[in-house]
Amino acid sequence: MSDGAIPFGRLRLIPSSVWALGVVSLLMDFSSEMIHALLPIYLVGTMGATMAQVGAIEGVAEATASVVKIFSGAVSDWFASRKLLAILGYGLAAVTKPLFPLAPNVDWVMAARFIDRVGKGIRGAPRDALVADVTPAELRGAAFGLRQSLDTVGAFLGPAVAVLVMWATLDDIRAVFWVACIPAILAVAVLAFGVSEPAETRPQRPARFPLHWSEIRGLSGRFWLVVAIASIFSLARFSEAFLILKAQAVGLPEALAPLVLVAMNVVYAGASYPVGAFSDRGDRITPLAAGLVMLIGADAALAYAEHLPLVWGGVVLWGLHMGLTQGLFAALVADTAPAALRGTAFGVFNLTGGLALLVASLLAGWLWDVYGPWAAFAAGGGAALLSLGVLLIASRSLSAPAE
Repeated sequence: MSDGAIPFGRLRLIPSSVWALGVVSLLMDFSSEMIHALLPIYLVGTMGATMAQVGAIEGVAEATASVVKIFSGAVSDWFASRKLLAILGYGLAAVTKPLFPLAPNVDWVMAARFIDRVGKGIRGAPRDALVADVTPAELRGAAFGLRQSLDTVGAFLGPAVAVLVMWATLDDIRAVFWVACIPAILAVAVLAFGVSEPAETRPQRPARFPLHWSEIRGLSGRFWLVVAIASIFSLARFSEAFLILKAQAVGLPEALAPLVLVAMNVVYAGASYPVGAFSDRGDRITPLAAGLVMLIGADAALAYAEHLPLVWGGVVLWGLHMGLTQGLFAALVADTAPAALRGTAFGVFNLTGGLALLVASLLAGWLWDVYGPWAAFAAGGGAALLSLGVLLIASRSLSAPAE
């Protein structure tokens, strides 16, 4: 069989810098998810935060990252180096990790999350544009899927190690936060020494402010269609903090709470690369549609679950929907954006999605406090259904050949 017939046979064709960027993502997510897996419990159980405050902290944090991405992506188009901005972003995230175990109150945690997400915003769009720069068009789905899979391996290793540290330290959450500092430092080192930026291939740009309106207008109608669908989709997938709190609400012990993210991310990591490689055959729409169906199923299970087995089923479906969609949205952005504006395009894409995620997290927290968890997940399912309808209507336009 050919490499195209066997998705895993294409791994050797993916550039080494994509592999290195995947390892960087793995290490940083290892660090971040060790903290994120316990942060909602730490906020609610130790610091007395409300569900609305949890939603606000998570929503503002992710929206901050998205707002910063539009500037960092455009700057990476303007200057010659995307790697330099990525190092700055990962470095900022690494130096903020000690703020979490040192936090004396909710406001301090919110500040730490804010600064950490600024780092994510600085690195995100340049990193994704760099993946697109070094990868041939026929391997984009596989490359973005691989990076997402490695990222997600870190996302399940982090919570798994968090459980072990909780057991070893008799549920000392601050000890987990301190251990999380180590992989963050390693991520910056791998990026600095393991990633090679290609020789300049983007057209020369005029020396002007990166977010000039004429360049935003240069993004295609197909790109804006991808942005619209992804934004509606983001309204359906509020913070995973609510998955942890739902599991705890139906009886999962606090020390085992990180296993929710372990289960979700094992499925997510396992699906991302094969789905991306499949989509390189010319069909990115079918997996996206299947992912939205999985999200509707996850929301339905989590809305009505009163015992842990149904919660676990919802968590698995949530992870599957992530694996079916996240890498493909990035590949669609790369497909529909001109090479000279890839950083800007990823920045715009992440800005709109982040603002939608802010609204979703705030709304989910409010619905949970006022009506209960069923209302939060039911609203998410409704948004996913709307996104699926828009995707199916727009499928012909999005199925045009990649640039």
